[in-house]
Amino acid sequence: MKIDFVSDVACPWCAIGLNALEQALARLDGVVQAEIRFLPFELNPQMPPEGEEIVEHLTRKYGIGRAEVERNAEAIRQRGASVGFVFGQGKRRRTYNTFDAHRLLYWAGLEGHQRALKHALLRAYFTEGEDPSDHAILIRVAGEAGLDPSTAQAILESDRYAVEVRELERFYQDRGIHSVPSVIVDDRHLIQGGQPVEEFERALRQLA
Repeated sequence: MKIDFVSDVACPWCAIGLNALEQALARLDGVVQAEIRFLPFELNPQMPPEGEEIVEHLTRKYGIGRAEVERNAEAIRQRGASVGFVFGQGKRRRTYNTFDAHRLLYWAGLEGHQRALKHALLRAYFTEGEDPSDHAILIRVAGEAGLDPSTAQAILESDRYAVEVRELERFYQDRGIHSVPSVIVDDRHLIQGGQPVEEFERALRQLA
């Protein structure tokens, strides 16, 4: 079974959805054999280099108040905890551009370390509150995921894989993917959103 996980490293529901999907696959060991590929999606492709304060960004983007932002954050924290993902309380203060992170993820896919880098990037941003557009952080995280830091630096200092990432982003947008996570099974079946483990398990078992 081929699973394309279309997502952004600045999307909290993508962190929740990935952990839930992996737990569902663990439950289906022996029933489903799956290969997960991570595909790029940018929630905020026009985000400036300095990023934006997170509460200000969310209130403006969704037309909600600070109190609702805080309630949503707590609900996300609890959902994360239920699947073993830690959202660091008070650490994520800004949202950032993630294009360079997606370029590294594309390269990591060629090197066989894509899932490790995806998890490392999600932890760096959501658990530790680090900037996923900062090249020094991206280089360090790439090393933690088993990739060569000097190659990561060379990629970030160039425009390598920019065309490939843009093409993939357009490919999925042209096919109606406008929110993430979007889990596409065998190029035909779509599971949308950060579903509970049980829902992923039910859907994958049915497809298998």
